[in-house]
Amino acid sequence: MKSICTVAVLASLIVGTASAETIGISMQNFDDNFQTLLREGLQARANHVGGIRLQVEDAQADIARQINQINNFIAAKVDAIILTLTDTSVAPAITAAAQKAGTPLVYLNLEPDNVNQLPKNQAYVGSKETDAGRLGAEAACRLLKKKGKAANAQVYILMGDLVHQASRDRTFAVKETLAAGDCKGVTIADEQSAAWMRTNAMDVTTNWITAGRPIDVVFANSDEMAIGAIQALRAAGISMDDVIVVGVNAAQEGLAAMAAGELDVTVFQDAKGQAASALDAALALAHGKSVDKQVMVPFELVTPENMAKYNNQN
Repeated sequence: MKSICTVAVLASLIVGTASAETIGISMQNFDDNFQTLLREGLQARANHVGGIRLQVEDAQADIARQINQINNFIAAKVDAIILTLTDTSVAPAITAAAQKAGTPLVYLNLEPDNVNQLPKNQAYVGSKETDAGRLGAEAACRLLKKKGKAANAQVYILMGDLVHQASRDRTFAVKETLAAGDCKGVTIADEQSAAWMRTNAMDVTTNWITAGRPIDVVFANSDEMAIGAIQALRAAGISMDDVIVVGVNAAQEGLAAMAAGELDVTVFQDAKGQAASALDAALALAHGKSVDKQVMVPFELVTPENMAKYNNQN
């Protein structure tokens, strides 16, 4: 596993040398805010490099649609493929199809199930998802200790799509971190998938509120779901001073919620860095160069004290 730095070195060799490569891109879902940031980051990097044509398709969270898009890219003989997976378990089949055709392939953001068995001309660019859960849980525990609730808080978790490794890893890390530290006495009252969507998160949180049990902390696998939880809590007349809300991404809407005193903690996921590294890796592979099999872009903790640093980063 290597960092973003190695790919950045390759990028310096690529800029200005590209010759009208076509990169096929299959995005998991255009309706997902972070996927939109990744798509914009890919286009920005392509514009910077120059001479790159991006053919971008929306898989609409549909496995069959995404597989069809990959097969069409291969048939069209694109120079390389970048994709964010609709389902991480389908990666071995996609890997096999691209490998058979000799088409370079880069998995972006959502870790494929076969990440440790990728062939020579394939790579994964993302972030260590357990770090996102760990950083958020450590910060939330510090806040619980200040409130005197480290031993008895009621904790709820909004998970992303369960077919994504990010959802599973972030949630596992939250629970593991809480159990191992000063907040081991807290109770995980419930955990449910909201599939990365704000409206789903509102509905799930509303159901938790209706059940009548106290809510001390809401961990959301993304800012989008954290905002959904905040909207449900506010609609129920619950003071945001009474609930700690934790998200992931440090997107602009999340930072706005933090500035308003509603989102207590988030974790910056570098969409621009991931997208640029993925495009650089795809171009390097298309040029016959070798790249690291796993390129990890670090997560960073964001709180009200340092949030100004992250304005307009995502």
